Parts: sequence; structure tokens; C-alpha cells
Amino acid sequence: MRVRTFWLAVAMVSIVACATTPTGRRQLKLVPGGTMDSLGASAFAQIKQDEPISTDVAANRYVKCLADALIAQLEPKWRAQAWEVVVFDSDTVNAFALPGGKIGVYRGLMEVAQTPDQLVAVMGHEVAHVLVEHGNERISQNIVVQGTVVTAGIFTSGDPVLQQSVMAALGIGAQLGVLLPYSRKHESEADSIGLDLMAKAGFHPKGAVELWQNMSKLGGKEPPQFLSTHPSHTTRIQDLTKQQTKAMTFYEQAKAAGRKPNCVRPNPESKGFTLTPE
Repeated sequence: MRVRTFWLAVAMVSIVACATTPTGRRQLKLVPGGTMDSLGASAFAQIKQDEPISTDVAANRYVKCLADALIAQLEPKWRAQAWEVVVFDSDTVNAFALPGGKIGVYRGLMEVAQTPDQLVAVMGHEVAHVLVEHGNERISQNIVVQGTVVTAGIFTSGDPVLQQSVMAALGIGAQLGVLLPYSRKHESEADSIGLDLMAKAGFHPKGAVELWQNMSKLGGKEPPQFLSTHPSHTTRIQDLTKQQTKAMTFYEQAKAAGRKPNCVRPNPESKGFTLTPE
């Protein structure tokens, strides 16, 4: 009887918590926005403890410039947040954004992204995850899939297992299993929304295609797409190419409005910051 009551409660909450993304996809959000912000801040604090933070002035100025240009095009709700932007001094080719206004960019990605348009494409993608509340959706899916609502436990600190679960749901890590198809949908959705966002900020949308072309040249065998939380490089390039016409409309509008971000990529000779020569 308790099991039946539990699933009835989950079904009722799921109906109430259903929302629609900007792309028209329905999503489940069970976690309050304030709680998500707290989880994002906690995860970001942990990452800053675990990863070396770059002190290179030019690198930090560059990434902050890109972030500011993107944030200026967000809806007032998101634009009013106090965004924290951190450059991590690591060869990792990655970037992320978390609820609560947190953005992290790794030096390794800055080497692969050879132009501001290319780097901001990834940053726009990561910010899009936050805007569409993909982290909330993934945690909500976990709650339903596991069949146990230990909500209080999930939102408490000090449990490394729960912490890893939350970090993965926020995009810091990869999960294998039943949630993977949703993760790929999130990635494709963030690609589309992020592409439009960067174009509205005045960055050329072709940078997104170029970035993934660069990524595909890095070497190493990609896992089969059905085993990955991300679309393959080929799929991404094809999809982003198809979306260029729409994004170019936003880009031309941005230019007409005078939005021309002047974010200078650090000189390869910059102290403490190594860039692959172009």
C-alpha cells in the first residue's frame, strides 16, 4: 500500500512540476530554484578546492570579457545574478556553468579554442544548461527513476556518494545508464540555445562549428554515441551547421545594434599561460 501511495504521490508531483523548455520540450523539475543555486555554489566551491586556479591576468580578463558579453544578453532574471567566473589552470579541455551564476573555464579548452568566437561557443553552451535548468531536470529524473525520494538526504552535505550524484547531475562528470538519452537531448538543446545566445551577444556563430572541428582533430577515439552523454563531434558539427542561418540573423541584428565584443585572446607569451601557437 505504501509503494502504491508513493508512486501516486510521485505521479501527482510530476504533473505539477512539468515545464516546457525554450525549444518546446517538456521537462520535469522537482527541485526548488533556491536549492539548485545552493547545490551549484557548493559544487563550485568544491571544484575550486580541488582544481588549481589561474592567476594569469590576461587569461582571466579574456574569459571575463566573454562571459560579460553573454550575460548582458540574458533575461533580467538571469542577468541580475552575481556571476562568478573562474579560469582553472589545468590542461583539461572543458568548461562548465552551474546554478547560482557560476562559470568555470579550463586552460586546456582555451588552447583548443583559437578565437573568441570558438571559446564563447562553449561558454554559451554551458550557460544554456543553467538557463534551461538541465541540472534540476536530471536530479528530478534521478529521484523518479530510483523510486525513492530521499530528498532531505540529497540536499545535505557531507555524504560523498550523494555529492558525486549531485555533481554528475549538474554536468560535472558522466553517468551511464537509463538517463543517458536525456543527457544527449540536454547537450543538443544547449548547443542550439547557446548558439543563438553567442550570436545575440555579437559573436560569429560559425565559431561553434569551428570549435567542434578543432575538437575532432584532437585525436583519440570517441565512444559510441549511444554510450556517451554527448552527441558525437560529427553530429554536433552537422546540427550546428544547419542552425547557422537562424543564428546569423541574430548576429546581424547584434552588429546593427553595435554589439561588437572586443575580447582579446591572451598572447602565447603570456606569463603563466601557455597557448598552442596558431
